Amino acid sequence: MSLTLQKRLAAELLKCGESRVRFDEERLDEIEAAISREEIKRLIEDGAIYKIQKKGISKGRLRERKRRKGPGSRKGGKYSIIPRKTQWMLKVRAQRKALKKLRDSKMLVEGAYRKVYKMVKSGAFKSVSAMMEYLKQNKLLRRVFA
Repeated sequence: MSLTLQKRLAAELLKCGESRVRFDEERLDEIEAAISREEIKRLIEDGAIYKIQKKGISKGRLRERKRRKGPGSRKGGKYSIIPRKTQWMLKVRAQRKALKKLRDSKMLVEGAYRKVYKMVKSGAFKSVSAMMEYLKQNKLLRRVFA
């Protein structure tokens, strides 16, 4: 009782692989007698031949797992996490933003903006707070704010 022909025809009609085609155990003699596409198609409509659902890949474990960023999982040198250039860009952008804010709110003394901007570019300040300290010490602010 070989059902390879029936399985192949059913797979073509069901648009799936032969491994997904299943036969109803009680109607095997009926399936064995079917040798044409029309007969197989009729058996599919009757429910004697059907296909099983495709197996998917679960994303459960992927959602469960979190990225580990601790010192034990880092490889490479000091600047391989955040390169020197990126650190520089972040620092300079923050200082320039703070400087523009001071200029727009008219808190800088006349002519101080361009001078301090050039200093930021040359890397004179370590951070925004260091830049603010410099402005206070050299009396380049119109009024001191808390």
